[in-house]
Amino acid sequence: MKALILGSSGQVAHALKASATYVQTIALGRPDIDLTDAESVRAAIAAHRPDVVINAAAYTAVDKAESEADAAFALNHDGPAVAAKAAYEIGAAFLHLSTDFVFDGTKKGAWLEDDATNPLGVYGQSKLEGEQAVAAAHPRSVTVRLSWVYGAHGANFAKTMLRLAADRDEIGVVDDQRGRPTAAEDIAPALWALARGLVAMGESPHQLYHLGPQGDASWADFAAAIMEASQKAGGPSALIKRISTADYPTPAKRPANSVLDCARIEQDWGIALPHWEASCQQVVTEIVRG
Repeated sequence: MKALILGSSGQVAHALKASATYVQTIALGRPDIDLTDAESVRAAIAAHRPDVVINAAAYTAVDKAESEADAAFALNHDGPAVAAKAAYEIGAAFLHLSTDFVFDGTKKGAWLEDDATNPLGVYGQSKLEGEQAVAAAHPRSVTVRLSWVYGAHGANFAKTMLRLAADRDEIGVVDDQRGRPTAAEDIAPALWALARGLVAMGESPHQLYHLGPQGDASWADFAAAIMEASQKAGGPSALIKRISTADYPTPAKRPANSVLDCARIEQDWGIALPHWEASCQQVVTEIVRG
C-alpha cells in the first residue's frame, strides 16, 4: 500500500510515519505542498498516485482562529476539499481528521457521530465545514473525529504542563471541561488499520467515526496525571489547582463536554484504544526521558 500523508510535522503525522509498517509512506508539508494552494495539492496527489491519502494537516490554533478566520477555513475547509476531490479522481481512498469542537458541549452524555453539531467558534466551524466538503468531494472518504490530542512530539498540552512545572510550584488548570485525552501514538495504528481497510474494500460509502481512548477526564485530571507520570519518571512536577472556565477566559469558547462516544469504530472495525491514563504514563515518560 502506498500512502500520502498531508502534513509532515504535526503530532499525528509524526506518529503515522513512526508506526508505518509494510507501507510506502510519503509525508508532505510546506514547502513541498501548500494546502492553501489548490494546484499544489492537485499536483502532489497526481504525481505520487497513492492508494490512500491521509489528511493530518490542519489549522489548530483555536484562539487565533477567532481573528484569523480566513486562514482557518483555508486549511480546514478549502484544502481538504481540493485534496479529497483530487484523491477521488485518481481512485485513492481518503482519510480525513476532524475534531470534537464540532459540538457545543451541552449534551449530558458522550457525543455520537449522528448528534447535531453546533460549533462554538471559528475553529470548530471550519472543521465542520471541512468534514462536509470532504464527504461531498469523495464518496469513499472516511472522517475521524479526535479530541485532546497530545504526544511525545510537537507542541501540546502535556509538554506545556511539563514546561510550566519546571518553573512553578502550582499551576491553575480548568476542571469543568471534560473530554478524552488522546495520544497520537495510539491514534496512528488505528488510522493505519482504517487506511488498509479502505484500500482493500474499494468502493464504500462515506463514514464518520469518533476515535478516543477508554475513560474521560477534565483538563485538571489530565494535568494531574501528567504530573504524577513525570514525577515517577524523574521529571518536573507541580501542584494542580483546579479552576473554572470562568477563571481562565480565552478568545474562543470551549465545549464543556466534548467526550466522544467511540462505540461505532469498535463495532465496525474492532478498533479500541487503551485507557487514557496508561497512555499518558507512557507518553510523559518518553518526553521526560527523551
